[in-house]
Amino acid sequence: MSKKTALITGGAGFLGSHLCDRLIAEGFRVICMDNLVTGNERNIRHLLKNRDFVFIRHDVSKFIGVKGNVEYVLHFASPASPEDYLKLPIQTLKVGSLGTHNALGLAKEKKAVFFLASTSEVYGDPLVHPQVEKYWGNVNPVGIRGCYDEAKRFAEAMTMAYHRVHRIDTRIVRIFNTYGPRMRIRDGRVVPNFIYQALNGKPLTVYGRGSQTRSFCYVDDLIDGIYRLMRSRFNDPVNIGNPREFTILTLARILLRLSDTKSKIVFKPLPQDDPKQRKPDISRARKVLGWEPKIPLEKGLKLTLAWFKNNLKTLQ
Repeated sequence: MSKKTALITGGAGFLGSHLCDRLIAEGFRVICMDNLVTGNERNIRHLLKNRDFVFIRHDVSKFIGVKGNVEYVLHFASPASPEDYLKLPIQTLKVGSLGTHNALGLAKEKKAVFFLASTSEVYGDPLVHPQVEKYWGNVNPVGIRGCYDEAKRFAEAMTMAYHRVHRIDTRIVRIFNTYGPRMRIRDGRVVPNFIYQALNGKPLTVYGRGSQTRSFCYVDDLIDGIYRLMRSRFNDPVNIGNPREFTILTLARILLRLSDTKSKIVFKPLPQDDPKQRKPDISRARKVLGWEPKIPLEKGLKLTLAWFKNNLKTLQ
């Protein structure tokens, strides 16, 4: 029996590369497609000699052509950190619109399952807490974060349009804050930011009073949820994330303790449109997928810190 093939756009990125690992381990043939704007070949270097793994350097905002059978198209390509999408707003909008259109076109051609990596940012600065999938969000379309928020909202709309019009079998995951090995140490997200600052003896930068909350999911838990959703028959959006909520100030204090640093905490003004709360309601994931996160924050942070310490020289 021949192996099923999964094409992962953005496969050399943080989440994409972990998904490549999981699908290879599950017996898939994996085609990893990435233009390496925010991804990095070192994330997939260990897979390059695997006969079931193929890397194609390509910008998915342009036509995607692949020979042979493809059973799954998983669209993970996009700048995902504020530092990246604020620097690359047009590219972010293009990969969310044109890239999604091209990936859906490939899924239609191959009669493949299409999987969209969406985000909790579709909820914007939420007026509903915790965020449940039926909530439509509170997004500023012309604000500085609108390029990412609206790109993902558009991608969801296009995915559902292809599902309804062309009968494409689709999945949509709304990913909440995730951390772990292979994050870029200076990508602007809070966990690698704090780790970089702590390991280099710099002050940890907390915006506002640090009272804004986030829910941090370790990458292995997230990938398990994604895999379960991929193999399910559920077409509506599903939140995947850790419902345990922490303030940013609490996160900073935990990392100071775990990293055994003499760094201090400094406070800076809150960025524009920064969400005050972020917590997933994962009732749907529990019911439909039998999934919930297992790795507590401190354990996940220890694993992440150890990886960054071992790779610090190559990441600077």
